Amino acid sequence: MRERAGLKAGIDILEIGAGSGLATRTLLGHRPRRLVAVEPDGRLADYLRASIDDARLDIVTAPFETADLEPAFFDLIAAATAFHWLDPINSLKKIHDLLRPGGAIALWWNVFGDAGRPDAFHDETLHLFANSASSPSSGDAERLPHGLDAEARVGELAATGFTADSPQFLLWTLTLDPPAVRRLYATFSNVTALPPVERGALLDALEDIAASRFGRHVERNMTTAIYTARRHS
Repeated sequence: MRERAGLKAGIDILEIGAGSGLATRTLLGHRPRRLVAVEPDGRLADYLRASIDDARLDIVTAPFETADLEPAFFDLIAAATAFHWLDPINSLKKIHDLLRPGGAIALWWNVFGDAGRPDAFHDETLHLFANSASSPSSGDAERLPHGLDAEARVGELAATGFTADSPQFLLWTLTLDPPAVRRLYATFSNVTALPPVERGALLDALEDIAASRFGRHVERNMTTAIYTARRHS
């Protein structure tokens, strides 16, 4: 983002879907003049206010679609594993209007899985999700995961007045012990949507498989997909 999206000290940043603030803290570490974090979930917005003490941070509790934001104010607008929840064309049009001329957008996703590498834990646990709704970011037999569908993502940027860079795809391995498996899966939208008893049973089963079949050492294949683009003028 420093090289391709103008991330540096003194700029004005908007973050869409700040969540628990993992990306927010990193963005603040680059010393922006101001960082506006839009988060629709009031509980997460309150957590951000309580856990990040930084005068440069302004938290807006609202859906991005209806958030009242100053036009042509931001140098960089970012979304970390969140943009798939929005209507892409309408949201990108709004982002275009919120950016200063020459401003940049950066969208990225951490995607579980890589078709070129075996993923034993995924295979061992797939049956647990047979009746669960999939996240909007997930792929299936007929469609790529949202973050990996480069043709669609670049096409949306081009259609809304952006000049897109070539997407980047970074392959890496996430290593987890059984408690970390539980904590991670407990954040997934298709898991949080379950009734409490079903959610607990699913997390118990995931943690047990990690402990009993994987020697308490789970490796998940990951792909980080990064899209950056500039407003034309």
